[in-house]
Amino acid sequence: MKKSLEKRFSYLYTGEIFAAILFIFLSYYFNSTNPQFHLYSLCSFWFSFILLELFLFQGAYYWHVKWKRLRTENKVKTPFKIVRKFKLFKTLNKGLLIVPIFGFVVDYIKWNNLLPISGLLISVFIYIFAILEYINYFCFQLSYDNRMDIEYLRKNKRLKKSSISKDLENLK
Repeated sequence: MKKSLEKRFSYLYTGEIFAAILFIFLSYYFNSTNPQFHLYSLCSFWFSFILLELFLFQGAYYWHVKWKRLRTENKVKTPFKIVRKFKLFKTLNKGLLIVPIFGFVVDYIKWNNLLPISGLLISVFIYIFAILEYINYFCFQLSYDNRMDIEYLRKNKRLKKSSISKDLENLK
């Protein structure tokens, strides 16, 4: 059981780090091969992209702590000081979720009639992805990629609370 859980935590934290790093390279490649989108010139892109990256790295950090604790101390429970840190993250993240909206307003004002709609749509997609990552980490689990998760979903007919959300409930 421990090995299985260790493997799962490792998969989760390395997957989040891999995604965050891959998105950096993909955005650079996409921007350099599609200059007509003006992606790197859009405030909305940068605010949304940085927000998404921040959430991915927070997720990687959370799962790495869980993995390391299980591996070294043979404990699954998240340390109190880490849960308090994630309570702070959750509060800060709620405020940061609003920032990209200002980026869209700035882009609208800056570009006026020349607004690159395709680049703006990509920024909207990234912003929605960031919102979904926030929900996945701090509210409800949105990713169901193993048999136990799917069985839970089928049996209970509702989404599971996220691991961070459960930890934050235990903090109270």
